[in-house]
Amino acid sequence: MLLKEIYEKKHYAFVDEPIDDWRDAIRACCKPLEADGTVEPIYAEEIVQCVEKHGPYIVLIPGVAMPHSTENATGCNGTAIGFMRVSEPVHFDKDDPEKDAQIFFTLCSTNQSEHFANMQRLYAILTDDSVVEKLKAATTPEELLAIDELVDEDKLEHDQA
Repeated sequence: MLLKEIYEKKHYAFVDEPIDDWRDAIRACCKPLEADGTVEPIYAEEIVQCVEKHGPYIVLIPGVAMPHSTENATGCNGTAIGFMRVSEPVHFDKDDPEKDAQIFFTLCSTNQSEHFANMQRLYAILTDDSVVEKLKAATTPEELLAIDELVDEDKLEHDQA
């Protein structure tokens, strides 16, 4: 029910215009979390600094990025996940198309156990290729709800056993 929670908290964005710079993409994906005070604008800058220092480690699989910083990072006021879908992939490394992202799941954390639970819930989404493809095609918040019905959160219990 992760996508339903993102929908209910309005922690989502759908961006139709191309974003040319990955830094701008990180700032944009933090906006839904900024809207209700879960994070402050400085949090996006924390993530940008981490990527500048460590490279595009946030691109987990081709097409999907998970922007985040450390627990209790500056500007992080709560634990949540945000979602952003861009119409055109964002290039984190112009020479490596595997480091492009169209889907962004932004994580912030002040509570380690809640953060771990969110990571597990996100795992159920990211390990289902059909769900990831539907997310790449989604254009409305309502589509997140429809996709949420396809996510097999029971898979977590099986994978952890």
